[in-house]
Amino acid sequence: MPNVSIDGPKIRDLNIKRQLIKEITDALEKAYKIPRNAYNIVIRENPPENVGVGGVLLADRINK
Repeated sequence: MPNVSIDGPKIRDLNIKRQLIKEITDALEKAYKIPRNAYNIVIRENPPENVGVGGVLLADRINK
């Protein structure tokens, strides 16, 4: 069973998450030719104070 992890900022709209999962599943099914019920997708939402980019907290980059 293929597994996909997505790490990113919080997605507040549940419908957008549904669409994201559907579109990723569609792409996986097309690429692997495995039925869609075989895919496990996990969205990990990270607050900006827990993410660093270029040596700087994302929270600090957003607040500038």
